[in-house]
Amino acid sequence: MRSFLTPYRRRWIIVAIIFFITVFSYVDRQVVSILKPILKEEFSLDDSGYALIINFFTVCYALMYPVSGWLVDRFSARKVMFWGVITWSLSSIGSGLARALFPFVFFRSVLGLAEPTTYPAAIKVVTKWFSGRLRATANSISVAGGTIGSVIGPPLIAWLVISFSWHAAFIIPGIIGLVVALIWILVYREPPRGFVQDTISSEGDNSKSPAFTWGQLWSRKSLWGIVLIRFTTDPVWYFILFWLPGFLMEESGLSLSQLGMVGWIPFMAASLGGIASSAWSDWMVRRGKPPLRSRKIMLSCVAFLAPIILIPDNLGVTITIIKFSVLAAVALSWLYTESVLIAETFPVNNVASVLGIAGGFGAGGAVIFNYLIGHFMSEVGTTWIFIVMAVLHPLALFILWKMIRPEVPKMISAKQD
Repeated sequence: MRSFLTPYRRRWIIVAIIFFITVFSYVDRQVVSILKPILKEEFSLDDSGYALIINFFTVCYALMYPVSGWLVDRFSARKVMFWGVITWSLSSIGSGLARALFPFVFFRSVLGLAEPTTYPAAIKVVTKWFSGRLRATANSISVAGGTIGSVIGPPLIAWLVISFSWHAAFIIPGIIGLVVALIWILVYREPPRGFVQDTISSEGDNSKSPAFTWGQLWSRKSLWGIVLIRFTTDPVWYFILFWLPGFLMEESGLSLSQLGMVGWIPFMAASLGGIASSAWSDWMVRRGKPPLRSRKIMLSCVAFLAPIILIPDNLGVTITIIKFSVLAAVALSWLYTESVLIAETFPVNNVASVLGIAGGFGAGGAVIFNYLIGHFMSEVGTTWIFIVMAVLHPLALFILWKMIRPEVPKMISAKQD
């Protein structure tokens, strides 16, 4: 068994476990959007009340994301991932046991506090275990579980509700999450020293390798570039995640069972698009193009697909599904690769902290967008929402080329000189 689990095999097993963790993270996260009509009736809510539930989760998510990144850099991805999964799985179970609005919102808030641990831990693991020739592909596969969770979410949750009750849609995925957490803690190990050599500070496995302090990070231009990109583009993905299923039922007239049959399509398109675009950027790296430039070229091409969302909705449900599928692929291509940009821009012992800071600002942008949608969608319709989403990624493209560059601590720069 010891000879079978060579480092090269173990790293792909680790990626597979992260994949399954993010699957059930997203099932737990998305269940509210799929059950939107049921929960609105259960708790006597309108769209603004539903937006409030989402924002309790999202505000907690935004606040905890920077803290989660710091925790990963301070205490290791292995420990933080384990306790994060345990906590959000228990909060999902608690949501299913809730019988009133207050405890339901409380458990969704705990979910928001726990789930940000996943992605800083994932990018730290990928940065340590994979070089630039495979890093984007490995990262996209590991976090693609999120969109696969969104793919299986509609049919799985519809089946659980129809077969049992809406409570089971929270409880059963939470139980599975506890099992996956146990597998993670038993399997994960740190890579051998010097296993990956192309990170900023090549001693990526050494906790004392050169890195910026928390305070120094805030003075780096690339940090603010990443923050602005996430603040600008994350609201698009949050809309697809939290509002699209309800939009398809309330605006396009789909029933819960019909949503279960077709609601997964945009999320599958997002996952395939995100993996394919990441693999393309890795291919450019293997062909000799600098990694950071390869990511920027790929993101530039993808960003100009976003305006497809402006195709009118009155052409039918099929066209609506197609245009949201393309937009979802754009959003996930950016979301996946933004993590890789961090890994190739900052020292390995800063990547989780930077991702945490950026993710917090991204969720903050989503909070603002959710608030505006909840309060104005019924009054002014969805056209303005689609116009905004059409221009956010092209806007982020300007920030990407203007502000993102490698950030090297002085102690490393001095060694290289």
